[in-house]
Amino acid sequence: MARGDGFENAHALGDDFAPDAVARDDRYAMFFHGGQYIESAMRFAAFETSSEWCSVALALDGEVAAIERRAGHRHSELALPMLEELLTNAGLTVAKLEAVAFGAGPGSFTGLRIACGLAQGLALARGLPVIGISSLEAIAQESGAARVVACIDARMREVYYSALEKTARGWREVIAAQCIAPQTAPRPPGEGWMGAGNGFALYGDLGFGKVLPEVHPTAIAVAQLAAPRLEAGEGVDAAKAAPMYVRDKVAFTQQELARR
Repeated sequence: MARGDGFENAHALGDDFAPDAVARDDRYAMFFHGGQYIESAMRFAAFETSSEWCSVALALDGEVAAIERRAGHRHSELALPMLEELLTNAGLTVAKLEAVAFGAGPGSFTGLRIACGLAQGLALARGLPVIGISSLEAIAQESGAARVVACIDARMREVYYSALEKTARGWREVIAAQCIAPQTAPRPPGEGWMGAGNGFALYGDLGFGKVLPEVHPTAIAVAQLAAPRLEAGEGVDAAKAAPMYVRDKVAFTQQELARR
Protein backbone atom coordinates (compact mmCIF):
# COMPACT_ATOMS: atom_id res chain seq x y z
CA MET A 1 0.00 0.00 0.00
CA ALA A 2 1.34 3.39 -0.94
CA ARG A 3 1.86 5.66 2.04
CA GLY A 4 1.94 9.43 2.22
CA ASP A 5 1.83 12.31 4.65
CA GLY A 6 4.85 11.13 6.57
CA PHE A 7 4.18 7.36 6.55
CA GLU A 8 6.66 6.28 3.90
CA ASN A 9 7.38 2.81 5.23
CA ALA A 10 6.32 0.38 7.90
CA HIS A 11 8.32 2.23 10.55
CA ALA A 12 7.75 5.80 9.46
CA LEU A 13 7.08 6.82 13.06
CA GLY A 14 10.79 6.46 13.69
CA ASP A 15 12.87 5.33 16.65
CA ASP A 16 11.13 7.65 19.10
CA PHE A 17 8.00 5.57 18.63
CA ALA A 18 9.54 2.14 19.13
CA PRO A 19 7.31 -0.02 21.35
CA ASP A 20 7.57 0.96 24.99
CA ALA A 21 10.19 3.67 24.53
CA VAL A 22 9.88 5.96 27.53
CA ALA A 23 10.18 9.72 27.74
CA ARG A 24 11.16 10.74 31.26
CA ASP A 25 10.37 14.42 31.11
CA ASP A 26 8.25 14.60 34.27
CA ARG A 27 6.96 12.50 37.15
CA TYR A 28 4.63 10.53 34.87
CA ALA A 29 6.47 8.38 32.32
CA MET A 30 5.13 8.63 28.78
CA PHE A 31 5.00 5.49 26.67
CA PHE A 32 5.20 5.54 22.89
CA HIS A 33 3.82 2.65 20.84
CA GLY A 34 4.30 2.18 17.10
CA GLY A 35 4.11 -0.57 14.50
CA GLN A 36 0.50 -1.60 15.26
CA TYR A 37 -1.58 -2.45 12.21
CA ILE A 38 -5.27 -2.44 11.32
CA GLU A 39 -7.16 -3.21 8.13
CA SER A 40 -8.29 0.31 7.40
CA ALA A 41 -7.14 3.10 5.11
CA MET A 42 -8.86 5.81 7.15
CA ARG A 43 -7.06 8.55 9.03
CA PHE A 44 -8.53 8.96 12.47
CA ALA A 45 -7.66 9.82 16.05
CA ALA A 46 -8.66 7.80 19.11
CA PHE A 47 -8.88 8.87 22.76
CA GLU A 48 -9.16 6.70 25.88
CA THR A 49 -9.38 8.54 29.19
CA SER A 50 -11.74 6.35 31.21
CA SER A 51 -9.04 5.27 33.68
CA GLU A 52 -5.98 6.77 35.36
CA TRP A 53 -4.25 6.46 31.99
CA CYS A 54 -4.49 9.10 29.28
CA SER A 55 -4.12 7.31 25.97
CA VAL A 56 -4.19 8.80 22.47
CA ALA A 57 -3.73 7.05 19.12
CA LEU A 58 -3.43 8.06 15.49
CA ALA A 59 -4.42 5.66 12.70
CA LEU A 60 -3.12 6.33 9.23
CA ASP A 61 -3.40 4.03 6.21
CA GLY A 62 -3.44 0.88 8.32
CA GLU A 63 -0.73 1.84 10.81
CA VAL A 64 -1.44 2.94 14.38
CA ALA A 65 0.82 4.88 16.74
CA ALA A 66 -0.07 5.87 20.27
CA ILE A 67 1.10 7.72 23.35
CA GLU A 68 -0.12 6.95 26.83
CA ARG A 69 0.78 8.02 30.33
CA ARG A 70 -0.55 7.90 33.85
CA ALA A 71 -2.38 11.19 34.02
CA GLY A 72 -3.69 11.54 37.55
CA HIS A 73 -6.34 14.21 37.00
CA ARG A 74 -4.58 15.82 34.02
CA HIS A 75 -6.34 14.05 31.13
CA SER A 76 -7.89 17.21 29.71
CA GLU A 77 -4.54 19.00 29.93
CA LEU A 78 -2.51 16.21 28.30
CA ALA A 79 -4.67 14.64 25.59
CA LEU A 80 -4.55 17.28 22.85
CA PRO A 81 -0.78 17.91 23.13
CA MET A 82 -0.30 14.15 22.88
CA LEU A 83 -2.37 14.05 19.71
CA GLU A 84 -0.44 17.03 18.34
CA GLU A 85 2.81 15.18 18.94
CA LEU A 86 1.53 12.16 17.01
CA LEU A 87 0.32 14.34 14.15
CA THR A 88 3.58 16.26 13.97
CA ASN A 89 5.63 13.09 13.90
CA ALA A 90 3.47 11.77 11.05
CA GLY A 91 3.64 15.05 9.13
CA LEU A 92 -0.10 15.63 9.41
CA THR A 93 -2.49 18.26 10.71
CA VAL A 94 -5.88 17.83 12.36
CA ALA A 95 -7.45 18.94 9.07
CA LYS A 96 -6.35 15.64 7.50
CA LEU A 97 -8.38 13.50 9.93
CA GLU A 98 -11.42 11.65 8.56
CA ALA A 99 -13.00 10.49 11.85
CA VAL A 100 -12.55 10.40 15.63
CA ALA A 101 -13.02 7.45 18.00
CA PHE A 102 -13.21 7.54 21.78
CA GLY A 103 -13.50 5.21 24.74
CA ALA A 104 -17.15 5.59 25.68
CA GLY A 105 -17.01 3.78 29.00
CA PRO A 106 -17.89 2.62 31.48
CA GLY A 107 -15.26 4.17 33.68
CA SER A 108 -14.50 7.44 35.41
CA PHE A 109 -17.42 9.80 34.78
CA THR A 110 -15.06 12.73 34.34
CA GLY A 111 -12.77 10.74 32.07
CA LEU A 112 -15.66 9.66 29.85
CA ARG A 113 -16.86 13.23 29.47
CA ILE A 114 -13.33 14.35 28.57
CA ALA A 115 -12.91 11.73 25.82
CA CYS A 116 -16.37 12.38 24.39
CA GLY A 117 -15.84 16.15 24.53
CA LEU A 118 -12.47 15.90 22.79
CA ALA A 119 -13.98 13.78 20.02
CA GLN A 120 -16.89 16.15 19.59
CA GLY A 121 -14.65 19.21 19.63
CA LEU A 122 -12.43 17.84 16.86
CA ALA A 123 -15.29 16.48 14.79
CA LEU A 124 -18.02 19.12 14.98
CA ALA A 125 -16.19 21.91 13.17
CA ARG A 126 -15.02 19.55 10.45
CA GLY A 127 -18.15 17.45 9.98
CA LEU A 128 -16.33 14.23 10.89
CA PRO A 129 -18.04 11.03 12.04
CA VAL A 130 -17.49 9.95 15.64
CA ILE A 131 -17.68 6.49 17.16
CA GLY A 132 -17.67 5.45 20.81
CA ILE A 133 -16.08 2.14 21.83
CA SER A 134 -16.83 0.23 25.02
CA SER A 135 -13.99 0.42 27.52
CA LEU A 136 -14.79 -3.15 28.58
CA GLU A 137 -14.42 -4.29 24.98
CA ALA A 138 -11.15 -2.37 24.75
CA ILE A 139 -9.88 -4.28 27.81
CA ALA A 140 -10.84 -7.55 26.13
CA GLN A 141 -9.01 -6.48 22.98
CA GLU A 142 -5.95 -5.43 24.95
CA SER A 143 -5.81 -8.70 26.91
CA GLY A 144 -4.89 -10.87 23.93
CA ALA A 145 -7.25 -13.65 25.07
CA ALA A 146 -10.31 -15.02 23.26
CA ARG A 147 -12.65 -15.31 26.26
CA VAL A 148 -12.40 -12.38 28.63
CA VAL A 149 -14.21 -11.26 31.75
CA ALA A 150 -13.53 -7.51 31.87
CA CYS A 151 -13.81 -6.03 35.34
CA ILE A 152 -13.22 -2.36 36.19
CA ASP A 153 -13.35 -0.75 39.62
CA ALA A 154 -16.54 1.32 39.76
CA ARG A 155 -15.95 2.62 43.31
CA MET A 156 -18.78 2.38 45.84
CA ARG A 157 -17.93 -1.33 46.35
CA GLU A 158 -19.01 -2.19 42.81
CA VAL A 159 -17.38 -3.10 39.50
CA TYR A 160 -18.21 -2.60 35.85
CA TYR A 161 -18.37 -6.13 34.53
CA SER A 162 -18.85 -7.95 31.25
CA ALA A 163 -17.91 -11.27 29.65
CA LEU A 164 -16.84 -11.09 26.01
CA GLU A 165 -15.91 -13.77 23.51
CA LYS A 166 -13.91 -13.13 20.36
CA THR A 167 -15.48 -14.31 17.11
CA ALA A 168 -14.63 -13.93 13.44
CA ARG A 169 -16.87 -10.85 13.39
CA GLY A 170 -15.50 -9.23 16.52
CA TRP A 171 -16.32 -9.35 20.21
CA ARG A 172 -19.63 -10.86 21.33
CA GLU A 173 -21.13 -10.05 24.72
CA VAL A 174 -21.84 -13.23 26.67
CA ILE A 175 -22.71 -11.21 29.77
CA ALA A 176 -23.83 -7.66 29.03
CA ALA A 177 -22.07 -4.71 30.65
CA GLN A 178 -23.38 -4.06 34.14
CA CYS A 179 -22.48 -2.39 37.40
CA ILE A 180 -22.57 -4.96 40.16
CA ALA A 181 -21.14 -5.91 43.54
CA PRO A 182 -18.15 -8.14 42.72
CA GLN A 183 -19.21 -10.99 44.98
CA THR A 184 -22.51 -11.34 43.09
CA ALA A 185 -21.09 -11.01 39.56
CA PRO A 186 -22.35 -13.88 37.35
CA ARG A 187 -19.87 -16.37 35.96
CA PRO A 188 -20.04 -16.91 32.18
CA PRO A 189 -20.82 -20.43 30.93
CA GLY A 190 -18.08 -22.72 29.70
CA GLU A 191 -14.35 -22.88 30.32
CA GLY A 192 -11.28 -20.93 29.27
CA TRP A 193 -12.27 -17.52 30.67
CA MET A 194 -9.56 -15.07 31.70
CA GLY A 195 -10.13 -12.00 33.86
CA ALA A 196 -8.71 -8.60 32.93
CA GLY A 197 -8.99 -5.16 34.47
CA ASN A 198 -8.25 -3.37 37.71
CA GLY A 199 -11.33 -4.77 39.42
CA PHE A 200 -9.34 -7.95 39.98
CA ALA A 201 -6.59 -5.99 41.71
CA LEU A 202 -9.10 -4.86 44.32
CA TYR A 203 -11.34 -7.89 44.73
CA GLY A 204 -9.12 -10.87 43.93
CA ASP A 205 -9.55 -13.34 41.09
CA LEU A 206 -13.31 -13.84 41.75
CA GLY A 207 -12.87 -17.54 41.08
CA PHE A 208 -11.12 -17.24 37.72
CA GLY A 209 -7.91 -19.20 37.34
CA LYS A 210 -6.02 -16.51 35.49
CA VAL A 211 -6.43 -12.74 35.79
CA LEU A 212 -4.53 -9.76 34.41
CA PRO A 213 -5.38 -6.86 36.74
CA GLU A 214 -2.86 -4.56 35.05
CA VAL A 215 -4.68 -4.57 31.71
CA HIS A 216 -6.45 -1.28 31.02
CA PRO A 217 -8.32 0.15 28.03
CA THR A 218 -5.99 1.85 25.55
CA ALA A 219 -6.40 4.12 22.56
CA ILE A 220 -4.72 1.48 20.40
CA ALA A 221 -7.43 -1.02 21.34
CA VAL A 222 -10.08 1.65 20.70
CA ALA A 223 -8.56 2.30 17.25
CA GLN A 224 -8.43 -1.42 16.43
CA LEU A 225 -12.08 -1.83 17.37
CA ALA A 226 -13.21 1.40 15.72
CA ALA A 227 -11.53 0.84 12.35
CA PRO A 228 -13.90 -1.77 10.85
CA ARG A 229 -16.94 0.05 12.24
CA LEU A 230 -15.87 3.35 10.74
CA GLU A 231 -15.16 1.62 7.43
CA ALA A 232 -18.68 0.17 7.61
CA GLY A 233 -20.14 3.66 8.06
CA GLU A 234 -21.15 3.21 11.71
CA GLY A 235 -19.77 6.59 12.80
CA VAL A 236 -22.38 9.10 13.98
CA ASP A 237 -22.76 12.85 13.90
CA ALA A 238 -20.60 14.38 16.62
CA ALA A 239 -23.61 15.92 18.34
CA LYS A 240 -25.03 12.43 18.91
CA ALA A 241 -21.91 10.98 20.54
CA ALA A 242 -22.37 10.16 24.22
CA PRO A 243 -20.56 8.31 27.02
CA MET A 244 -21.80 4.93 28.23
CA TYR A 245 -22.01 5.38 31.97
CA VAL A 246 -23.77 2.06 32.86
CA ARG A 247 -24.38 3.53 36.34
CA ASP A 248 -25.96 6.95 36.78
CA LYS A 249 -25.15 7.42 40.47
CA VAL A 250 -21.88 8.81 41.81
CA ALA A 251 -22.53 8.07 45.51
CA PHE A 252 -24.65 5.88 47.76
CA THR A 253 -26.63 7.11 50.75
CA GLN A 254 -25.52 5.87 54.17
CA GLN A 255 -28.52 3.52 54.21
CA GLU A 256 -27.59 2.07 50.83
CA LEU A 257 -23.99 1.55 51.94
CA ALA A 258 -25.16 -0.23 55.09
CA ARG A 259 -27.12 -2.74 52.99
CA ARG A 260 -24.10 -3.65 50.86
